[in-house]
Amino acid sequence: MRRWIKVSVAAVLVLGLGGWIARPYAAEWWTIRTACDGLLPGDAVRDLLPEDARVVDAASGGVEALGDYGCEVTVEDDDSRNWWLLSFGAYTLRDDQDRVLMQAFPQHGLEPQAAMPEGLPGFIGRFNTLTFLMPCPDLGRDADGRQRKMLVSAAISQLAPWRQPASFEVAVAFANSASKRLGCGAQPLKAPKGVSPADTEKNEQKPVPLAAARDTPCGWPADAGLPDPAHWKVGVQLDDAAPTGTCDVTLGKEFTHDGTKRMDFVAWFGDWSTRFVTEDHLLSPALTASARCGGEAAHFALDASKDIPGVDAAKRRALLDAFVKAQTERRGCTDFTAG
Repeated sequence: MRRWIKVSVAAVLVLGLGGWIARPYAAEWWTIRTACDGLLPGDAVRDLLPEDARVVDAASGGVEALGDYGCEVTVEDDDSRNWWLLSFGAYTLRDDQDRVLMQAFPQHGLEPQAAMPEGLPGFIGRFNTLTFLMPCPDLGRDADGRQRKMLVSAAISQLAPWRQPASFEVAVAFANSASKRLGCGAQPLKAPKGVSPADTEKNEQKPVPLAAARDTPCGWPADAGLPDPAHWKVGVQLDDAAPTGTCDVTLGKEFTHDGTKRMDFVAWFGDWSTRFVTEDHLLSPALTASARCGGEAAHFALDASKDIPGVDAAKRRALLDAFVKAQTERRGCTDFTAG
C-alpha cells in the first residue's frame, strides 16, 4: 500500500511539473535554462530579447572528433514569426576556421571591423558578429607544426538590442564552454563589465590625437614623421591579442582642400590571410608587407586616400614599414619583407 502511494505521489509530481513547463512563461524559462547545454547566462539572454519576442526553441550539437560545436536560440515575435536570436559556432579544424574568416572578409580583408575591449582575442565584424580566435594548448600542434586554435563565431540577431553588455556575456560564456567541450584548454575569457559591442564601435569611431594613442598598438604614428603631426588623429581598432585589426589615421578636412583624408593600416595574423596578398586584384592598389608571427604568416596593408598633403608614394611606404615594425616588435615576429 505504501509503495502504491509513493508511486502515485511521484506520478502527480511528474504530471504537475510537466503541466507547469507547458505554460508559456515556464516553457521559455526552461528553454533558456537548458540552451547551449545549460551554460548560457539566462539574464543575459533575456536582456537581448526585443520586447515583442520570446524564446521558443534552442538546439545545440557537434562532434568533438570533427572539431565543431554549435548552438542556436530561436524566438517568436507577436506576429508569430520565428527567427534566430543567437547563433554560435566553434571550430578547431583549419578548414572550418578559414571558411568562417572568409565569410567575415569575403573580398579584400579591408571590410569594416572593430577591436574588442579589454584584450579579448578577437574582433567585432559585420552583421553583429563577435569572432574569437583562441590558442588550444591541450590540442598541441597540427601537421604543419602550427599551434592548434579554436575559432568561435557568435552572431547576435540584428533585431536584438545590440547595445546591451549581454552580447559579450553570452558570447564569452559560449566560447568558454566550447573550449571545454572540444578539448581546447584555452585560458577562460572574461566578459567586460558594462560594455557592449555598440559602445566599443562608437568609441573607436572617435579618433584621438596621435600623442594620446602613444601607449596603444596604434601609437607608432606619433613618431612616424607625419607632416604637421598635431593635425592628425588615429582611430585605435587593433589589439595585441586580436587576429586582425586596423589603425585608421586621418587628416581633418580643415587641413585639406578637398575633404578629410585617411590612411587605413590593417594587420592580419595567421596563414588564413595569405589570400589577401596573393590574389592581386583584392588589395590593389594598396601597399602590402609580410612577416612571420608565431610560426605563421602575418600580412599588412595600407589603403589610403589620394593626394594626401605631404604624403607621397615614398612616405606611404615608409609609414607602412613603421606600422609593420611596431606590430612585429609587439608580437615578437620575424622575417619582415616589404610587398
